[in-house]
Amino acid sequence: MKTTLFKSLFTAAIVSFLIFGIQANVMAQTHNFATFNIRYANQNDVGNLWKDRLPHVISLIQFHQIELFGIQEGLHHQVTELTEGLNYKYIGVGRDDGTDKGEYAAILYDDKKFKLLDHGTFWLSPTPEKPSKGWDAALNRICTWGKFEDSDGVKFMVFNIHYDHIGQQAREESSKLVVAQAEKMNTENLPVILMGDFNVKPDNEAYKTIVSKDGWKDARLVSEIPSYGPAGTFTGFDWERMPDGIIDHIFVKGKLTVVRHGILTDNYGKKYPSDHFPVLAEIKF
Repeated sequence: MKTTLFKSLFTAAIVSFLIFGIQANVMAQTHNFATFNIRYANQNDVGNLWKDRLPHVISLIQFHQIELFGIQEGLHHQVTELTEGLNYKYIGVGRDDGTDKGEYAAILYDDKKFKLLDHGTFWLSPTPEKPSKGWDAALNRICTWGKFEDSDGVKFMVFNIHYDHIGQQAREESSKLVVAQAEKMNTENLPVILMGDFNVKPDNEAYKTIVSKDGWKDARLVSEIPSYGPAGTFTGFDWERMPDGIIDHIFVKGKLTVVRHGILTDNYGKKYPSDHFPVLAEIKF
């Protein structure tokens, strides 16, 4: 009798453990992250002025329920207009002076979903601690990073970059620098997301430098659901053709799962919200 009772209790315990494990897995949170080059507010963009595009950028973020995203090219007023329109917060500085001059590679986030634990900025150059231009780059380039915690207490890190559009050496060295900085800062071995406009396609050495490092993956290639969308991300506002060549990427490392990945082609009346398509990744920690 005692043996039978023990077996029954043991079996019940195992079943409860399995059920709890399944429920915990089902209830695990996923979050929508994105990278989005929003195109700086250029008054020569006749027909695609920022004031006309702004509400569509906001609507896109809201519709796709993007909770945290990195932007590129945003000027100070663009960053503040986006955060006010979305009721989000942001981290980041202008690349020219480390305060508010020049383009931002800001990270915008829903502070109802995420708690900011730490953040900072470094320049993509041999002197990353101060505003500077690196190697053969044409312009100052920057990386904004943040350490966050979600409502389940899961901590993770995000790095958002914008590589140079001219200097190949600068792009390769930027990849080495960003990966090294991420490794150095991630003392808790947290999941890491690296996103941005890399200005390189997957066949470029700057891309290969990242995925050749231990643990780093292109979210597009490891998505549980095959990646959705066109074969390119830069449109130049050209409605007549779909772009080829992905230059906006999301890389991941650590204990996480990429549930889905997509290049979003949302438009309004044969116009795009930016000259780049945003790239979305739904991630489960």
